Amino acid sequence: MEFAKQIKQIRKENNLTQEQMAKKLNVTRQAISNWENNKNLPDLELIVLISKEFSVSLDELILEENNMTTKLIKDGSETRRTKMNLIMVIIGVVLLCIGTLCLIIKGLSVEYIDANGILHENFFLVPIGFLFILSGTMIFFITGIKNIIHRIKN
Repeated sequence: MEFAKQIKQIRKENNLTQEQMAKKLNVTRQAISNWENNKNLPDLELIVLISKEFSVSLDELILEENNMTTKLIKDGSETRRTKMNLIMVIIGVVLLCIGTLCLIIKGLSVEYIDANGILHENFFLVPIGFLFILSGTMIFFITGIKNIIHRIKN
């Protein structure tokens, strides 16, 4: 049975109006109406709450409805993709900060020539700083391109 029909049947079996059911589930009446009219589907947390509140097995709610299974799988992959994007942004920011810090340290450091005529400087910080900045920028660029491609596909 389709999820829309199941929700309507559950509501009627419990002698509830859409408003009363909405209050039980802590959603709006329009959400219940949209579910019953097959306009959209609830999130996983709400499905679990419906299962508990009305003593309906999750198998009945999810597995018998093909759209619901597809939505849950899509939501899971979106969550993973979002977490991965967040991790990549954090890594990019850290790399940019390290690169900037290397350049600041190089700029503030003192270069001197000792008694033997040897120059002491930490010039190695310049290429390292630029390498970190380039790496952080590339991470942002690649993550952005991946998001654009994903949006175009969907």
